[in-house]
Amino acid sequence: MKRMWAPWRSEYLRSAGSGECLFCRIAAEGAGMDAGNYVLHRGERVFAVLNRYPYINGHLMVVPFRHVPDLGSLDRDERDELMEFLVTAERALAEGMGCMGVNGGWNIGGCAGAGVKDHVHVHVLPRWTGDSNFMTTVGGVRVLSESLDESYSRLLPFFGGGE
Repeated sequence: MKRMWAPWRSEYLRSAGSGECLFCRIAAEGAGMDAGNYVLHRGERVFAVLNRYPYINGHLMVVPFRHVPDLGSLDRDERDELMEFLVTAERALAEGMGCMGVNGGWNIGGCAGAGVKDHVHVHVLPRWTGDSNFMTTVGGVRVLSESLDESYSRLLPFFGGGE
């Protein structure tokens, strides 16, 4: 696979080696930092946030505030709220991004591809017929057509913000 220069990832790489949990940091920073962290909405138990290193425009995650390694460690209220946020995310991506489908999933453990290994989170990705997501596989390149700020502005109203 070819390598592309991506200096904007250096902040993530430094924090990944620091032992600090990215999601716990975002949760602790509070609502005053939500726009800078691309947090779309905070509930009582979970929050929705854009992925800073998306596979495709609009790639977001639903994350519990509590630092737990897997879905089975969440209590019923956390699981219920997580599912409600996933429903909101699906609608937001369909209406706000005009996507034609959605992929979702979670990775438990490093061997399953988890970037943040000990804090469970669910990825939600919009999809379009003919999108270029195959480029990651065949070309080792990701194609993004808009900035994170643009995606954030498009999705925020569906989570009750930006009105």
